[in-house]
This record gives sequence, C-alpha cells and structure tokens, in this order.
Amino acid sequence: MGGGGGRGRGGSRTQRRHFRQNRENVWKRPKSDPSSENNPENNGENRGWQPFATQNPAFDEYYKEQGIVTPEEWDGFIEVLRKPLPAAFRINSSSQFCSDIRTQLENDFMISLQAEVSEGGELVPIRPLPWYPENLAWHSNFSRMQLRKNQTLERFHEFLKLENEIGNITRQEAVSMVPPLFLDVRPDHFVLDMCAAPGSKTFQLLEIIHRSTKPGSLPDGLVVANDLDVQRCNLLIHQTKRMCTANLIVTNHEAQHFPGCRLKKSCSTASEIGAEKEPPISQLVFDRVLCDVPCSGDGTLRKAPDIWRKWHVGLGNGVHPLQVQIAMRGLSLLKVGGRMVYSTCSMNPVENEAVIAEILRKCDGSVELVDVSSELPQLVRRPGLKKWKHHRQCNKVRDKGRWLVSHKNVSKYRKSVIVPSMFPSGRRFTEPTDHNGSMEVEEKHENGGNGNVEDALESSDDPATLANEQDEEVSDFPLERCMRIVPHDQNGGAFFIAVFHKRSDLPANQGKPNSLEGELGPRNDEPQVQLQNQSTEDTNGIVASLADGTDETFSEAASEAELIKDELDGDSLELDPSVTCEENVNVLEEAQAPSDKEIDPKKAGGKRKLQTQGKWRGVDPVVFFKDEATINSIKTFYGIDESFPFNGHLVTRNSDANHVKRIYYVSKSVKDVLELNFSVGQQLKITSIGLKMFERQTAREGNLAPCSFRISSEGLPLILPYITKQIVHASPVDFKHLLQYKSIKFADFVDAELGQKASGLMSGCCVIVLRKDGKALSDSIEVDESTIAIGCWKGKSSLSVMVTAIDCQELLERLLMRMETEKGSVEKKDKASNAKEGEEQDVKDMDKNGDEESITLETEG
Repeated sequence: MGGGGGRGRGGSRTQRRHFRQNRENVWKRPKSDPSSENNPENNGENRGWQPFATQNPAFDEYYKEQGIVTPEEWDGFIEVLRKPLPAAFRINSSSQFCSDIRTQLENDFMISLQAEVSEGGELVPIRPLPWYPENLAWHSNFSRMQLRKNQTLERFHEFLKLENEIGNITRQEAVSMVPPLFLDVRPDHFVLDMCAAPGSKTFQLLEIIHRSTKPGSLPDGLVVANDLDVQRCNLLIHQTKRMCTANLIVTNHEAQHFPGCRLKKSCSTASEIGAEKEPPISQLVFDRVLCDVPCSGDGTLRKAPDIWRKWHVGLGNGVHPLQVQIAMRGLSLLKVGGRMVYSTCSMNPVENEAVIAEILRKCDGSVELVDVSSELPQLVRRPGLKKWKHHRQCNKVRDKGRWLVSHKNVSKYRKSVIVPSMFPSGRRFTEPTDHNGSMEVEEKHENGGNGNVEDALESSDDPATLANEQDEEVSDFPLERCMRIVPHDQNGGAFFIAVFHKRSDLPANQGKPNSLEGELGPRNDEPQVQLQNQSTEDTNGIVASLADGTDETFSEAASEAELIKDELDGDSLELDPSVTCEENVNVLEEAQAPSDKEIDPKKAGGKRKLQTQGKWRGVDPVVFFKDEATINSIKTFYGIDESFPFNGHLVTRNSDANHVKRIYYVSKSVKDVLELNFSVGQQLKITSIGLKMFERQTAREGNLAPCSFRISSEGLPLILPYITKQIVHASPVDFKHLLQYKSIKFADFVDAELGQKASGLMSGCCVIVLRKDGKALSDSIEVDESTIAIGCWKGKSSLSVMVTAIDCQELLERLLMRMETEKGSVEKKDKASNAKEGEEQDVKDMDKNGDEESITLETEG
C-alpha cells in the first residue's frame, strides 16, 4: 500500500530506523533471533532458525467475530494466509518492448517452467491474471524465496531482475494492482497519488496516461505522487524514474495537509517566474485521486509473516481517524465529477467500511459510492459489510473478551479513543459527568498511581463497557458497493477498495486540513497508538507502541521496498547522497520551522552543504532554465526542429545557471503546475520533477565538443523525432557490435559507409539508430514505436556507447531475439514457398504421366 499519510513533526524516526536497517522480510528468522531459540517447539534445542509463528489468538478471535469470511470458510482462509505469497509482476504497457515480453512469457517461460511446478500446485507455473487487461499482469506459482534460491529457476529470476531494473516490468503484489484499474484514468487527467511510496501504483498510473502517446509527444495529463517521508520519496523516485516521464511531480507532504495551491486574484506572478501573465490554472485540483492510506497492513501477512506476532486491535483503532482525514482531504482536492479510490491492505472493518461510512456522513450527499461490480468481472471480490463488531482491547486492561457493538457501550474513559465513526451508525452518545468517578482517578494519581485511566477502569465494572446485543448497529449507507479481496479466493493477498464519485462541492468546513484536528491531537489515555507523540505510520502501515515499550512497524510498502532491494541483490537504490537518513529527519522538521542555525556539513556525508537557496531546506529548488545561449547551442548542434517546444519546458535544480549539470524537460501540464506553485509562494515541496533531457559533457574530450551538453538516455526517445544532425543509421550487425564491445573504431565497422558517416560527425554526443531491413544508410529517419536508438560519443577515431551496461544487455537480448524471430520467419516462409513449388511441380508431373498414374497416387493419398 502507498504510504506517507501524515504525522506531526519528528514523527517518522521509527520508520526511518527500519529503513536504514533494511529489515529482512523473508519466511525465516536469523540464527540469532531469540524468539526462534526459545520457541517451545524446539524442545529447548537451538536449531539455528525456525519459521515465523503463523498464528495469533487475538487475530483469530477478532476476525472470527467480524464476519469477513463465513465460519465454514475459516479454516481454508487461515490455511492460505499462512502460506508464502506467490510472486506477481506487471508488464509496462507503455514500454517499447511490451509485446516482445508478453510473447516471451506466453511462448517461452510458460512452457520451460512447467517441469518446476511443485507437486500438488497449480497446473501452470506462470499464468496471466485473468482480470488484468490484455495479459499484462502475471501470477507466478513460485514464491519470491523460491525464485531466489532455486537454481533451475535462475533464468526466469534473472529475466525478472533485468526487466524490473530496466522498467519493462514491475514486480508487485497482484491485489496491489487493482486500485488504479478502478480509477478510470485517461491520458488528459490530472491524477494525485496521496500516499505513493514505494511507487508501484504510481508507475501503473503513469503507464495508463502514457499508453496511447506517439513518439515525440506527451500526454496532456500528469501524476502528482506524494509521500510523507523523505527516504520513501527517494524510493519512489527510484521506482518511477524507470518510466522516463516528463509528466510526474514527486512531492513531500503530509497527505492530510496536502497544499491546495489556490491562486488569489490579487497575486502577481511576474516577479516570481518572470512571466508576463498569470498561470493558466488558478488552483491545483485533480480529475482522479488515489487514496491508498496508511493502515495496519494485516492483508500482507503472506508477504510479511512477522506481522503475526505484532498484530493487535489497537493498530486499526489508532489509525482510523488519520484515514478519515486523508480521505476527506483527497475529496476536497477532487474536481466535481471526478473519481477517487480509497484502498487499504487491511482486512479490518474499522479501517475500511467504518472510514467509508464516516466519509459519506461528512460529505452529506456531495459524494456517492460507485457500484463497480460490473467492472473487471473476473476479479473475485466480496461486497463490503453493513455491520461489524468492534473489539475494545488494551495492553494494560484485561478485558479482551468484551465486545462493543455501539458507542453507547464505550466506557466514558475511552470515548476519546473509541470514536463514534468506528461504529456502523456513527452516532455519538454522551453521558452526564460522573464527578465521583473522575475524582477517584485523580485521587489515585495523586496518591502515587501511574495516573492512567485504564488502571481505574480495571478496578471498576462499569456496565457501559458491556456489549448489549440489542444495540447492534447497521449502516444505512450502501457499503456493499465496496469490495474486499480475501487471500483464499484467488491465492493472493487481501485488499479493500471503495470508489467515490464527487457529485458536488463538499459541505462547508469538510475536507479541510484541520477538520479532524481535535480527533488527532495527543491522547494521554491511549496506550495503543499515540499518533502525535510516539508513533508514525510507515508508508503503508502504522507503527504502534507495544506493551514492552518498543516500536514496531509493518506495512506493504516496507515489503515492496525490500522486494526491490532483494531482487537487485545488493544494488544500491541511488538514494540522495547529499543528505544522510538522520539529516533527513532534521530537514523534515526544520522545513516547517526554519531557523538560522547552520547545519554541520560533516553530517551531510561531507559532500556538500544542504541546499538553503530554495524555500524548502534540504530540497534543491526547481528553477526554469532560461539560458538562451546554451539552449541555442543545443538546438544548433543537434539540429533540433523548431516544432519541438523548448520555451518554458526546461527546468534545473540549481539556481546558478553557470553550474547547471542537468537540464530536465517537463510537459505542458507540469509546466502549468510549476507556474502556479511559484505564484502561490512555492507551497509544493517538490523532490523530483521532469525528464532528464540534457547532461553536461564529462568526457576528457568534452571541452573540445562544440556543445557542452549531451542528450541523456532517458530523454532520447522524446526528442529523437526532432533531431536532424549528429544522427546516423547502423545495420543490425554493427548495432549489435556496438552493444557488445561498447567502443568501435570507424575503420572497424562492417558497413564502411557507417564508419565514414560517423567520422564526419562533430565531436561529442551523437545518436545511432538501428536501421530497419531494406533501408539504406542515407534514408531519412522515420521514428515510430519500433525505432531503437542509443546515444554514443564521437571521439577522434571511434564511437563509444553512452548507455549503462544493463541497458546494453537488455537491448542486445531484445535485438538477438528479434533477429532470431525474423530469421525463423524467413526460414519458415522459404520452407513454405519451397513446399508450395514442389507441390506445383508434382501436379505438373502427374499430368504428364497420364490419368492412370494420377488416379493411383490419389488413391494412395
């Protein structure tokens, strides 16, 4: 699940600590884990490691009562929940090699992996998910651990790793792919992903808006991907940069306080952005909002089995108000007529149906739940619950057997914690103040007690805490329109999804950032989850302070982050080297309370001081690049056609134009948002923006090149149709040799004409395009979806590839595969042609040999 919902300042220390420790998320414990050594099943022996305990009595008791599955299904539900989660992945639908990869899966791996299917398992080793459009998402019968450890699966594992790194596929839990599909995103939509890290759903949204774009063009829409935590934003950037998009903005805000960026009519923009007129948009509102909120994460038990021992009811209770607040903020940022999807990876009705019911109450008819039961018909889902029980459980009070079916049954000491919106009706019940009871609590505190209300409650038998079945509540809202996905229905994880349609503006004072401030304030009487003081949510989960005083975190996002790390087998995530994790904690705090205090550069890794020139400390400023001399030199050197829009589309992250190392390109939609952001005082804290288009030359011969900037690999596909200079075609053989050897002398090319043309280029960056069969080197360049091109460096006597090793490997494999396919097609065609000629000759021979022989041959046939 996406995370980064919201906390106060200093509320993310625990999740950062877990991120730094790179917590392993596998189905075994390390040898030093004491819980393994002291396991009763070990009979006192230290057996190195034991599987995670996959049971929790409190979990069983709670969910048996909630009724998310029938009693008859319970055993099957639990059995599947205790098994490792099968791997799943999605093909990037906007990738140049989308159809190639799909064909490889259908015709190669489905067959070659058949022998490796475990006994009693599924009939096929991998299969497309039947509910995902166009066979673009796949389910594997192998868990992530099996893929890593089984040598016979090595080729498939290497394929997944390589394609994931390139960006052609995304490894993602199957149920996590569902929410974006119900958003009904179109290429011209402005989309907000409120709690976006680790970025799998954001990547999915970008795929959708880019799907129908042609080479050299960009969609009209954009995606704003937000996350609370700086480190998670880095992970989000790492994930989404594989998309190579100019239509993405990554921001770093609490989701429930996401800026509205409303432009006041009196504002002038000329001084901020050098514009002569106001920006084309006056408020940042969205056509679609994905509200994938922080949650307790128990839907990810199969992927993160350590949740079993950490789970307790207080997790869901504590995060409920935050979920309501984030969802209300999302609806307030949604255009009238727009659609918002609310989702969690939790099975708890308090985090799901209860939140949806409270949203509908607050919106008072301005939004409606959409019935999407006819969409994705092959996706097995269950309707939402209209009634549920609520379990009041506390670490310090031994009344776990008590069930509350109405807010009326909540003890007066717990009414600030167990809020009315957690119950189906949402009705609030108030009681006259019991002065004697209050005095007793205060007196106990004064006489040396710990002052906790729960201690007073433990010694009382307040009848209000007892459940009365006659008070059982049922929601009046059509909550059956929500959907709950449970693990045993289609061998996956668990998820909850609700789809909202905004019919009109929200009622006054609803959806504003502080509308739930009272509910989210510090609570001294809440031991499970203290939202402001001691705990924070991970990007998809909630950190809860447990009885032993330690903080625990679990979430889908943490697992997905580790999946990336695991599958790269130690490759770094390229996190921002300018600040350390500890530094980021301070930056996040100081961004909201700037001070004149200087930051010790030693804490920043000794590389450079944190940026202080922009509004947000620790974040490089976003600056429009307007150096006409540099822009004109780039246009002239590469012969870039005037139809390519440069003006206002180039940005940098450095205010000093003389020391700009990278120039980024942004789409028109992102440009409009940037101009609005400047005009409203830079309310958006932007951590990443734009597509890296040009980079300053760093080679030894760079100073001799007429142009000081080269075209980056990420930006090449966009600008390729507009380049008229520094570009040549190469035959498949020479193109393959370039990828293999990385550098080739002009005289060594198989095609002598290519060597001559390459030697005639100006020194510096050039573009080599794979020539299609039958085309001459002098033919004009026609760029389409199948065009393959790479950037190279033209030196004194050779061409050198300026592409990463992994990109070279991928291109080489795709090229060889295509050449083999084409060769096979030609051979097949030749055989068919020869066979046809032979048949025609046989007919002629039969005619010559007379009617009798013809009849004999026909009879034998």
